[in-house]
Amino acid sequence: MKALLIADVECKALWDYYTPERLEGVDVIIACGDLKRHYLEFLVTMGSRPLLYVPGNHDGRYQTQPPEGCENIDDAVYVFRGVRFLGLGGSRRYNTESPYQYTEAEMLSRIQRLRRQIKKVGGIDVVVTHAAPAGLGDQEDLAHRGFDCFKKLMEEYKPLYFVHGHVHMNYGNIPRLMNYGNTQVVNAYERYILELPDGQKPLREGFLTYRRRKNAVITR
Repeated sequence: MKALLIADVECKALWDYYTPERLEGVDVIIACGDLKRHYLEFLVTMGSRPLLYVPGNHDGRYQTQPPEGCENIDDAVYVFRGVRFLGLGGSRRYNTESPYQYTEAEMLSRIQRLRRQIKKVGGIDVVVTHAAPAGLGDQEDLAHRGFDCFKKLMEEYKPLYFVHGHVHMNYGNIPRLMNYGNTQVVNAYERYILELPDGQKPLREGFLTYRRRKNAVITR
C-alpha cells in the first residue's frame, strides 16, 4: 500500500502544478498538520483517495472549519486495509494561542486514554503525529521539542512507522528517516512516499469508536 505523507508546507507539484499522475499509485494520503484546509480538500477531491489527518499547532481553525471529505484521526484509532493508524496531533505547549498544544503530561494522558482502543485492534502499525519524538529529529527550542512519551509508545507497541511533521527540513541538517528500535521514524515535511504493507488481520475498516472531543472534531 502506497501512502503519500504531507506536512507543514503545501507542495506546489501537488497543488499549483497538479496533474493526475502526481497521485498515481497512491492508496492513502496522510497529513501531519499545519496545512491549509483547502489544500487537503483539493487533494482528497482530485485524488479520490482517503485522506487521514491530525492537526498541527497552527490548525486552530480546523475546530470551526475542518477539511471536508477528510478523516480526522486525532485521538483515535483508524483502520484502513487492515493497517492500524493511531493519531496524536499538536505540539508542545509554548504559548496560549493554539488549542493544539500540550505539556508532556497532557500528551501522556492522551495516550493512556487510547489504550483500550489499541488493545481492541491488537496493537498499532503506524503512529501519525505532528510533533516529533524527543531526541529523534526534533529541535532544542520549546516549540519544536519532541515528546518523551512518544518514545515510550514506540517501545511498548513497536509500530512499523512513526510519521510526524512540525520540524521543517529546511531548518538545517534535519534527517528524513531515523530508526528507534523496530520503528522507522519519518519526517513527512512537504511530501514523501511511504510503502506500507497491507494489514494481516481482518479488521473492520474506519474508526474503532466515534466521539467528539474538546479540541477536535472527527468528520465522517
